[in-house]
Amino acid sequence: MDAITGLMNGFSVALQPQNLFWAFVGTFMGTAIGVLPGIGPALTIALLLPVTVYIEPTAAFIMFAGILYGAMYGGSTTSILLNTPGESGSMMTALEGNKMARQGRGAAALCTAAIGSFVAGTIGTLGITFLAPPIAELAFIFKPQDYFALMLLAFLSVSVVMGTSKVRGFIALFLGLSLGVVGIDKQTGLQRLTFGVPDLMDGVEMTVVLVSLFAVGETLYVASRFGFQKPNLNPLSGGIWMTKEDWKRSWKPWLRGTGFGFPIGALPAGGAEIPTFLSYTVERNLTKHPEEFGHGAIEGVAGPEAANNAAAAGVLVPLLTLGLPTSATAAILLAAFQNYGLQPGPLLFINSADLVWGLIASLYVGNLMLLILNLPLAGLWVRLLFIPRPYLYAGILIFSLVGIWGVSNSWVDLAMMAGVGVLGYMMRVYDFPIAPVLIGLILGPMAEVQMRRALAVGQGDPTVFVSTPLSAVLIAVSVLILIVPAMLHWRRTRKIDMPDETAGV
Repeated sequence: MDAITGLMNGFSVALQPQNLFWAFVGTFMGTAIGVLPGIGPALTIALLLPVTVYIEPTAAFIMFAGILYGAMYGGSTTSILLNTPGESGSMMTALEGNKMARQGRGAAALCTAAIGSFVAGTIGTLGITFLAPPIAELAFIFKPQDYFALMLLAFLSVSVVMGTSKVRGFIALFLGLSLGVVGIDKQTGLQRLTFGVPDLMDGVEMTVVLVSLFAVGETLYVASRFGFQKPNLNPLSGGIWMTKEDWKRSWKPWLRGTGFGFPIGALPAGGAEIPTFLSYTVERNLTKHPEEFGHGAIEGVAGPEAANNAAAAGVLVPLLTLGLPTSATAAILLAAFQNYGLQPGPLLFINSADLVWGLIASLYVGNLMLLILNLPLAGLWVRLLFIPRPYLYAGILIFSLVGIWGVSNSWVDLAMMAGVGVLGYMMRVYDFPIAPVLIGLILGPMAEVQMRRALAVGQGDPTVFVSTPLSAVLIAVSVLILIVPAMLHWRRTRKIDMPDETAGV
């Protein structure tokens, strides 16, 4: 009852005209920066912090929340249309969404992304409203070995499922893990794979690899394959709206993606990457149209996009209830709270109830604004594909260069962008999956930290990784993911060979 009363008071704050204005500004800015690769909500909020000191705290945080949600959706637009994710959580959307766009079904992909974002965001906000304290307590239940087992599951599931070859999937994963260990080892202080370059001491910037593999690699691939010829596709041939079949195939992935995104997003080190990977893997295994995956399956857009936006809501749970930031954006939001002399945690709901509940209520309003803002624009966004390829991909390269330079002002990052872009082109030519590289880079350092913590707790005993029921189950599932496909393949090949052996006898 207290939550409902607080939410009603929050709506009385969020629906004030000035707060509605800031919510619209936040969602619009968030969508715009989500489209631009390399910018991201964390950098945008950080740049706005000095300006928002002059704005009333509730209005400022309503705008920040709009930026967070808007950026999560905006990243899907370029993922689907240009195969260039603006956010790391949108890279799984690119796998099937861009294939749909190439088949003339870009508008349907954008619509399922928008509606999935709305459904997941609304359910996630309901979770913040009613389930925040219980879910935040999971952070105390999870032990280092549990986190390591969860990340191991993500590594194996993505490497085995992605692409046509498991060997190529694992090669791509180890490339990502290699990039992830570059920099100074936080435990020993030793430099690893820096080759005497000071700019590499802080590690490889994830945004550089993300933009290089997708944007630069895609541009080089298109330039080498198609040159200046006009694309032989009609971006609107599949219509400007979802068909009845699309709705039927999307609603379950929306709910399953939300089920992955919100609880994992609420955990430390959860983020949007793990739930989007898991959602894509589950949808690929559950679909009734397995032949479409890799060629434009709408479930591969609906599930990960819902997981991405639900995770964005989940990130706010430990921030508001424990003062625990679990992502870069959450860390910037924590700094913003402290700028106003506020400390997130249980007392925040008592001492600043109007601000907290106004913020939560504004998430419902912002979600509706995003839906109204983006659904009518789906057909307009798709018309980007009518732009001649040389101009379109030149624009992508310019935006990518501006984004990378704006993040770090480093020539080393620009050189790495060129090198990794060529690597992305070669991976595209030889059919290597890109997602395992990214998950290795993002989760590799986290997995290393959790592995070391678990070994320290177990005093070097490797059985510590199966010492809790949760870690044992997760590792058992990981082993099954590795072994079962190989066994099924062996049985299929044996059945094919059996008639030949019989005929010979």
